[in-house]
Amino acid sequence: MSSALSAPLPASLPVAGSDDRFFVRRVYCVGRNYADHAREMGNDPDREPPFFFAKPADAVFAVHEGVPARQVAPNEVPYPPETENLHFEMELVVAIGEGGSSIEPADALAHVWGYGAGIDLTRRDLQNSAKSLRRPWDLAKGFDFSGPCTPLVPASVIGHPVSARIWLSVDGQPKQVGDLVDQIWPVPDIVAALSRSVTLLPGDVIFTGTPAGVGAIVTGNVVAGGIDGIGELSFRVV
Repeated sequence: MSSALSAPLPASLPVAGSDDRFFVRRVYCVGRNYADHAREMGNDPDREPPFFFAKPADAVFAVHEGVPARQVAPNEVPYPPETENLHFEMELVVAIGEGGSSIEPADALAHVWGYGAGIDLTRRDLQNSAKSLRRPWDLAKGFDFSGPCTPLVPASVIGHPVSARIWLSVDGQPKQVGDLVDQIWPVPDIVAALSRSVTLLPGDVIFTGTPAGVGAIVTGNVVAGGIDGIGELSFRVV
């Protein structure tokens, strides 16, 4: 059997301290997983179970590498079209190494290969419009270059962090500062909940929600962020 087109290169992230790559299969994101962020978005964090949305696999990339095939230089992220209100959301990223479905929370960490620090970029005006019209908001979250990320760190190296500072600044001004321990649904619960809806497989990646302080960025801003003990990233919006 022949292919009508050349096979695209699979999306991947570098592994910290190695020449290895982690090939990305699917990307899921958790909404409203920090109580302070849920409140700033006008929601009640005490009454909502975790919910998920998705990004395309190739939306996730390591900013220090750039994307030569799509003319994105290292440490640059293009401002996307169709928005005048691009928001940052700093997040812990979970990389799945062992698949499964209906995973119990007590067993979930055995399925986690490693961790990274990523930013869920959001076209907030598109999202708000879609919400008001009761339409899907896929394109508010799932656009090109919407998931800049650090290299991934294996859990075999750093373990499974429960408490760590998560932060983001714009042009050197602090915008988000929180701690992973403040997650409403910690990583084992997130993995378990998602695995009840889909079968997780190696290469799946989960963005686990953001603390309060989200806000807009514009062309020329320098965005920096990270999670202590996991990684840091920095890029200019172009």
